[in-house]
Amino acid sequence: MSLKKKQRRRRYIAVGLIFAAAISFLLYKAVTSAFVYFETAQQALSDRIALTGKTFQIEGTVLPCSVAHLGGANYDFVIYSGKTHVRIENHGTPPQLFKPNVDVVLLGHFVGNSNVFSSNQILIKHSNRYVAAHPDRVKPGNASLACRGN
Repeated sequence: MSLKKKQRRRRYIAVGLIFAAAISFLLYKAVTSAFVYFETAQQALSDRIALTGKTFQIEGTVLPCSVAHLGGANYDFVIYSGKTHVRIENHGTPPQLFKPNVDVVLLGHFVGNSNVFSSNQILIKHSNRYVAAHPDRVKPGNASLACRGN
């Protein structure tokens, strides 16, 4: 092989390696950014520092008498897991089954260095088996009326 052919072949190999590295990096970023952490409220607070600035899912049970409708699609409430409580600022209309004592999964992040979790999506955590076992817990209800008179 001539010197020019060897140089051209090396360039093609170098370009191919760079292209493969770029594609690998993009795939890695796509997969890792699509992954959303799932933590209980108790786990999230114990991992608070590591979760700073990250979007993840937090799971807990809506604390009775903690739901406040702030107007529009904004709600404040508290979730708990074990003895741990986390205040939630939700910016979005909750699902119809949202009410106190229902298990929820929220997508969002901690606000700054506080223990307040900002969410824009509430999911009700239940399965068909859960519905059969707890039919009274998943009836649609108005969470803001759950503690009227207290």
